[in-house]
Amino acid sequence: MKRLLFAFILLLTLAAPLHAVQPDEILSDPVLEGRARALSAGLRCLVCQNQSIDDSNAPLARDLRLLLRERLKAGDSDDQAVNFVVARYGDYVLLRPRFMPETWLLWIGPFALLLIAAAFLYIRRRRIESSVERSLDADEERALRHALERDA
Repeated sequence: MKRLLFAFILLLTLAAPLHAVQPDEILSDPVLEGRARALSAGLRCLVCQNQSIDDSNAPLARDLRLLLRERLKAGDSDDQAVNFVVARYGDYVLLRPRFMPETWLLWIGPFALLLIAAAFLYIRRRRIESSVERSLDADEERALRHALERDA
């Protein structure tokens, strides 16, 4: 049982994401380093495009990590440090775009499409249900027999 538990823990540690932060980049203050890691996880590597700068080995990502750490050491707040990077590289550097008029479509678009698809399916189902054949009630059967007998 202990071997199985040890193997499971070893597997979990090997499966953990590896960060590209080099030892010479790590700040001596653990609080500042924690802030830097949290911020760099939300910034996109402009070379890799789908990785955060925290996970990327690209030289530009390293430069951005160092720049972010410099800003934090200089006394910038988290928002000030991120805004500095955004001012330099644009909103694209953010992995989670801000909610503003230029990005409304990114935030609202998927929900609008889902709502439109649900409405389409609802309307289609109603049309199918209304066109399904149903059995005739007694009055309708009498009227049909009467009409058929009259024509014959």
